[in-house]
Amino acid sequence: MIVESAAPRGAAPLMSMETSRVAPPHGPAEQFAAGRRAAAAALAAAGSAGRTVERARDGRPLFPQGFAGSISHTGRLAVALVVPGAEAVGVDIETAAVTPRMAAFVLREQERRLLLAPAGPYTARDLFAAKEAAFKALNCIGTLGEFLFWQIQLSRPEGVLTATYRGESVPVWIHPQADLSSAVAIRR
Repeated sequence: MIVESAAPRGAAPLMSMETSRVAPPHGPAEQFAAGRRAAAAALAAAGSAGRTVERARDGRPLFPQGFAGSISHTGRLAVALVVPGAEAVGVDIETAAVTPRMAAFVLREQERRLLLAPAGPYTARDLFAAKEAAFKALNCIGTLGEFLFWQIQLSRPEGVLTATYRGESVPVWIHPQADLSSAVAIRR
């Protein structure tokens, strides 16, 4: 699927997002394979001649030069996002419920108060996915091991969900569904 949005502030730029079902028995190897299938399809849709996504020593996917990408998966579904010309992108999908205890740990008090329903438009699972996607888009500014996704701060200035870490910010788009939350963060 190619997603193209107009240029208003907060709108997602041209990107390619593809999904792939995870084959039984839905374990780590099957999830990895489904993620790479989704990545190859997203690269093809984005116009990349290269369709192979290598794996860095730290586990991150290495997309072809000029095609920033990200992969996420659950036990049953994998998704890959490619944004040509972006510096970095992040995508996350979540199916698990986020308990109040987990939300209290991952979300700051102000995030819970202003962004969670009923005051805000999001569920705890939505915001968990947003922080994970932002972590992937911002991971180039932290030192591995010291940058933890829950340290990202979420806010909604001018109605646009924004993730900030160490003075760097990225917009985040959330797509909530009844059984799945997905989030995209793009660093230009």
